[in-house]
Amino acid sequence: MAAALSSQFHPTTYRSIKNVKTKQLVSCSMQQPSQSNIKVVINGAAKEIGRAAVVAVTKARGMEVAGAVDSHLVGEDIGMVCGMEEALEMPIINDLTMVLGSISQSKATGVVVDFTDPSTVYENVKQATAFGMNSVVYVPRIKLDTVTALSAFCEKASMGCLVAPTLSIGSILLQQAAISASFHYNNVEIVESRPTPTDFPSPDAIQIANNLSNLGQIYNREDISTDILVRESQLNQSK
Repeated sequence: MAAALSSQFHPTTYRSIKNVKTKQLVSCSMQQPSQSNIKVVINGAAKEIGRAAVVAVTKARGMEVAGAVDSHLVGEDIGMVCGMEEALEMPIINDLTMVLGSISQSKATGVVVDFTDPSTVYENVKQATAFGMNSVVYVPRIKLDTVTALSAFCEKASMGCLVAPTLSIGSILLQQAAISASFHYNNVEIVESRPTPTDFPSPDAIQIANNLSNLGQIYNREDISTDILVRESQLNQSK
């Protein structure tokens, strides 16, 4: 990386550099990796949210992207995939075990951020745990049984695993507002709008419904058409 930088800023280019239009650089990508940095493996790196995570980790202090895993765009440089000005010289690979083994041999502190899907997340966390790494999981529509199994497994292994139902600050604030407001109403109905019916119910709506149901209150007592604690309505978005 140092050689690439020295050749890029050769003195002969100084005369015309003011006329060159450049994109905003991810400055932290220029820093040399430190042994004390937390090594972050992005599993599902080719996804939109995975690419955003790569950029965020690259900008953050004390962390560095140590691996980009995905079954798509295999072999492509993750920096170029994320639209960075400089390549990270890190190809996307489809082998989580290889990445984990490499980090484990370096004896560095590592964490796996998993953006894959409900069918593979349990095995992914098991692999990370086997190599002594904690996991952060954001997998929409992950089943409660899977979360329970992950909790039991990680507790037995004395390892940590954070399962995030949402990464949206706005959604978290909405959940807290719904809980606060629910104490003042007898009827609760969750209405959401989605482009396609197959998107119903959204993970955020399910989480809000579960949060309200877990309060121990019974809503919609006068609504004889339902026997559930919290009712959810679907509002199709017209185009």
